Amino acid sequence: MIPALLRGARGSYAQAISARLEAAGFGDLPRNGAFVLGGMGNHGGAAADMVQGLGVTKQAASQLIDTLVLRGYLTRDVNPDDRRRMTITLTDRGRAAATAVRSGVESIDAELARMITPSELAGLRAGLEALGQIKDRMKEEGR
Repeated sequence: MIPALLRGARGSYAQAISARLEAAGFGDLPRNGAFVLGGMGNHGGAAADMVQGLGVTKQAASQLIDTLVLRGYLTRDVNPDDRRRMTITLTDRGRAAATAVRSGVESIDAELARMITPSELAGLRAGLEALGQIKDRMKEEGR
């Protein structure tokens, strides 16, 4: 029952984010781009951390970053402290897209808060965090 509920609920944030991005003129954002830009712009995460959180191959991660750079959402510069590394930062366009992502998330958060009690919301968060911990543990154990 829980897997079916998760599958049914999965798209609510994606749909809201997609609508906000489209309305703001960011319809060219590639798949997973909103996750990377939103994490960098709204939570101060590094691009590498955001891409790692997607669980994609290094090649797919590199292609995503390349696309975000080519479309003007990110810049990639040589790290002045270690010339073998690159520094990836948001452009003004990337920050504006991150704002649209945040707006989409906040709209679903607000609607959810109107539909369930604060204790139910806290239970939902706790349950989802626990599922994430189970997934991480299983990955570490090689299952």
